[in-house]
Amino acid sequence: MNQTVSQMIDAFTLGRMTRRELIAAMSGLVAAAATGASLSARAEDAVPTFKATGLNHIALRVKDVVKSRDFYIKHLGLKVANESLPNNCFLLAGEHSFITLFRGDPPKLDHYCYSIEGYDVNEAAAKLRALGIEPKIEGGDRIYFPDPDGHTVQLASPSHMP
Repeated sequence: MNQTVSQMIDAFTLGRMTRRELIAAMSGLVAAAATGASLSARAEDAVPTFKATGLNHIALRVKDVVKSRDFYIKHLGLKVANESLPNNCFLLAGEHSFITLFRGDPPKLDHYCYSIEGYDVNEAAAKLRALGIEPKIEGGDRIYFPDPDGHTVQLASPSHMP
């Protein structure tokens, strides 16, 4: 835990973390310590960093946005929410999920996004930095970071829709 606290203070001192983010991160450590959680405890026994309420969206790189859009409409009944052809298309999958198609070659998973209970981008960034994960913030409210295998994870509020 001393190393984690030291990393947080270093991040604050170097300007990579605001005072608010530092307080949020320290509060998380205090809460973990108060519940008897250990930073080296098994993952399933630990207090989670975030509370995901659902899969918000998946973003794919596809060779042909129109062809992929038509596939998902025809075979899964998805509905176009927004598109800027030939570069991207956002398809609704129910009321709280969507898929994003971005033109790109080779085809691949771009990122996947979870809806997070009580989401605040600055607090999320502070929590990740406190754990030694350097997030990337885009658009003011979108945060991205890699999972252990390099897949890009995005976090968003449950209301995040195209």
